[in-house]
Amino acid sequence: MRTRQGITTKLNSITLLNSSLKSPESAVDYLIVGGGVVGLAIARSLSQKFANKSTILVERHTRAGEETSSRNSEVIHSGLYYPPNSLKTRLCIRGRELLYEQFSHHTLVPVQKMNHLAISGCKQLPYIESLHKKCQTLTWPSSFTTVPDRPALPTQLLSGAEARQMEPSLSEEIAGALWCPETGIVDSHSLMESLEKDIIDSDGGDLVYSTRVVRVDPSTTASPDVEGDGRGWVVQMVTNDATEGDAIFTKTLINATGLSAPLIVNSLLPEAQRIPLYYARGSYASYSGPGISNVSHLIYPCPDAENHGFQSLGTHLTLDFNGKIKFGPDLQYIYPGEGENPDPDFWTKHLVPDDSRLAEMHRAVSRYLPGVKLEGFQPDYVGIRPKLVGPQGGFVDFVFRTDYPDTSRESQRSPLISLLGIESPGLTSCLAIADHVVENILGDADS
Repeated sequence: MRTRQGITTKLNSITLLNSSLKSPESAVDYLIVGGGVVGLAIARSLSQKFANKSTILVERHTRAGEETSSRNSEVIHSGLYYPPNSLKTRLCIRGRELLYEQFSHHTLVPVQKMNHLAISGCKQLPYIESLHKKCQTLTWPSSFTTVPDRPALPTQLLSGAEARQMEPSLSEEIAGALWCPETGIVDSHSLMESLEKDIIDSDGGDLVYSTRVVRVDPSTTASPDVEGDGRGWVVQMVTNDATEGDAIFTKTLINATGLSAPLIVNSLLPEAQRIPLYYARGSYASYSGPGISNVSHLIYPCPDAENHGFQSLGTHLTLDFNGKIKFGPDLQYIYPGEGENPDPDFWTKHLVPDDSRLAEMHRAVSRYLPGVKLEGFQPDYVGIRPKLVGPQGGFVDFVFRTDYPDTSRESQRSPLISLLGIESPGLTSCLAIADHVVENILGDADS
């Protein structure tokens, strides 16, 4: 029987569809593949900054955000949990500020700050104390042109009794908590609609849905249909269920396909260099019942301080704009079935919510909210997170990988930028990720 690692390795060997190479029929300055919130944010930034250039975003689904972007907690994270010098921390802090700055007064994109409680038992007190100490040393990322006159991440340590004054339903076993005022919630669908509108309203931006990429090839020679030296990328796409597709040339290709991002890179790499793929299923449950009287904070239990490896922040409590309570996500690694040709989209079969996870979720939640009842939990929705490591793999930062058509100096102006492992806090960081790609990575490539 093939091991789980072996199944994952087999999946890595899947490239894009076996389409024959075609000459490009048109050209675009910037081509973004993937219409989740991050791809949309990058397309928006490019179309606004380079109004005289063409920017096209291609998405395989009929609308934006059908995968990870619409299946998460919709939490604006504060930047609390990750290593201080990591991209996740820096881009989360910058991204959260951009979301509040740009959308707090936006009538069509609901955004709301909500206080956050990270709660702990006695054994986990050192963990929240270390988080608090880290937050006291954090400085604003260098991406801020004007540094705010306040702490980058204000927190306050609370006793268990102080935490229960804020949330009386908390267990007596809660020995302490870390309070943070910078966490919030956002309507991800409205956010994506706003980004779409900005792209469409720009002079050079365009959105193309129901179109999937089936082949990517580096180009180092000029084509009769393309101006310039021909260094860049030829991307073949098929719309809807067509059997024949079109090829387009782009100088700059941005791979923001989330769960599929490693497949595009792997299609260009020899087998020994291919990037592993891992998928983590997270179930969410709505709740209606006792044990949550007047809850007003986002409540996060501390992960296991010894071996959580940043894989999950626990089955936490969040609120939506109508005051509806939900719990989740939990964490369940999923794998393709046996066979020589596993389906790279096998994870879509795991998107249907069911009650198989409710008992375990209830046990996890009742450790900090002992009054909740199993019968109050109902399956809500399921999300899949793109992982770069498997269980117990430890912390992995956001990865921005840059490939070029060849190794000559001139080709450094024609990058393929792949965004890998963009899970939480990807939604919070989306605007900061866009700035990072456009200002830092592309800025370097164009220098």
